[in-house]
Amino acid sequence: MLGRPMVEVMQLLRRPCQWALFLVALAAGVRGLAGCHGASALTEQEAKGKHIYQVRCAHCHEDNDLALKKVPPDLHGVFAHATLPSGIPATDAEVERVVLSGKGMMPSFAGRFTDEQMASLLAYLHTGLR
Repeated sequence: MLGRPMVEVMQLLRRPCQWALFLVALAAGVRGLAGCHGASALTEQEAKGKHIYQVRCAHCHEDNDLALKKVPPDLHGVFAHATLPSGIPATDAEVERVVLSGKGMMPSFAGRFTDEQMASLLAYLHTGLR
């Protein structure tokens, strides 16, 4: 025996326009549930960038395990804003320039990244650090 809610759904589905609405609602619900299981997987390039970030950046920008008196800026969602924490434009070119040249207390990382590694790091930063 079907419960009352199921009987009501089946009665609604006998009308063509209601059937279409049901399918749209069902699809929206399935998409919503997919979001509950976390963000989509990182691409290979983003995953490489995540590794680089964890090895070369996170100890200052997240953990501050060097006991720096001035805590470096949090880089989560760094590209979600028009400017970087320093006020300069949030572009790949500016982030690369800061990483390679240094800025303020941040040392220069010139010669420590290949072009491929820098591209991977930037790709990961664009994910918001997920």
